[in-house]
Amino acid sequence: MENKYDSIVESVITKYKDRANIGFTKYGTNLDRTDLNTKEWAEHLQQELMDAVLYLEKFKEGIKNSL
Repeated sequence: MENKYDSIVESVITKYKDRANIGFTKYGTNLDRTDLNTKEWAEHLQQELMDAVLYLEKFKEGIKNSL
């Protein structure tokens, strides 16, 4: 059977699976966990998004410095 996904989709799927494995190894749980309430999930998301903004700023600085 021919793969219906392009190489980019396959790459992202693989990265998600790898990340899930790393997270489970590190934290001993996954997103099926039930010990967090909605506010705690929102706090986790906020922290991740704040990290993403920091990474983006670092990336932008690298681009600016390479021009």
